Amino acid sequence: MKRKLNILAGDTALWVIFILLSGISLVAVYSTIGLSANTIMDSTPMHAFFRHMGFVVATYIVIIIMSHINFRYFSRPSLWLFCLSIVLLVMVLVFDDQRRWLDLPYMPRFQPSEIAKVVLLVFTARNIALSRDRLEETNTLYLLLLPVVIITLLVAPSNLSTGILIFLSCYLLLYFGGINKQMWWRGMAIFGAIAVVAFVLFYFVGDKVDLFRTSTWGHRLQSWLHPNPNELTQENMARMAVARGGLFFHNGIGTTIHGRLMTQAHNDFIFAIIIEETGSLVGAFIFALYAWFYFRCIRIATRCQVLFGSLAVAGIGTMIFLQAVIHMCVALGVMPVTGQTLPFISYGGTAYLFMGLGIGVIQAVAADNKRQARQKMTSGENVLNNTVAQ
Repeated sequence: MKRKLNILAGDTALWVIFILLSGISLVAVYSTIGLSANTIMDSTPMHAFFRHMGFVVATYIVIIIMSHINFRYFSRPSLWLFCLSIVLLVMVLVFDDQRRWLDLPYMPRFQPSEIAKVVLLVFTARNIALSRDRLEETNTLYLLLLPVVIITLLVAPSNLSTGILIFLSCYLLLYFGGINKQMWWRGMAIFGAIAVVAFVLFYFVGDKVDLFRTSTWGHRLQSWLHPNPNELTQENMARMAVARGGLFFHNGIGTTIHGRLMTQAHNDFIFAIIIEETGSLVGAFIFALYAWFYFRCIRIATRCQVLFGSLAVAGIGTMIFLQAVIHMCVALGVMPVTGQTLPFISYGGTAYLFMGLGIGVIQAVAADNKRQARQKMTSGENVLNNTVAQ
């Protein structure tokens, strides 16, 4: 008897989480898109909202298609996609003044850094799996880090927070992959020291040096450490929005005041507007969804018998969870402004679509785990039946 095709293949809990997050996204974007649509997108709020809805629907299709592909087929193409990511990132540095976007046919403001995030994690998982017999060697750590450093250096000049997120996610993946722990911690100490030095330099001279976006980084750091409550900035309005939110549905959906004054309410600060309209308990619920998502990813990774698949899931899950936490910390004023969107909730585009590509990889591994479990169960039943018959 043929088994029915399960359209939503993979982990059921992940589907529930994604459906909830995308549903929250549609409501939140509809409530916050007005000012940005008129001033930045040169569009109407409804047109911008339906564009976002189109990306949400497209992401569902991408995840469904990816979840029905054997995840082992993702290994070799990751090499070519890694090379393509380098080419696209170089093109951004050469042709775009903002050094972030490319205007491609049918996909304006295409962000190569978004596809690089997912591709690099899958490529790193592949490299670790291929090097599993040499993970204790020092040269192996350097070779595994080389692609990560290349992508980080291409992304960081235009988007420092994304570069740091990419590097940290891949470096944590090396730990999950079984790299020599002593070398790993030594490297972590070195990178931590570099981060502290960079922090001090950005604070004291960042806004005085016009190299890449150092002036922006320095200004954001100083604004975070010494906020001016009388200045009408995005971060100040986000803090006021959180303070206005109350505990639970104090104001109601669509009643945001600060979201109508912020050009990035639908993107970088959407979590603050959600809290303003629905309260802190809903914000805590959203955080719980991401924590649940990460827990499911780790569970899927530990159940996968193929090292490449296990590491790909762990890496992508870590990156999505870290990005969500960073966004929430910025909205709450715990971190300086980074420009990181809230995965699967912020306004859609290439970031939404390629993050969905990552979910598709995870669901492909989860679906394979289920197939392997069914095969073991079936083979066990056949052995039992044969034993009884004898």
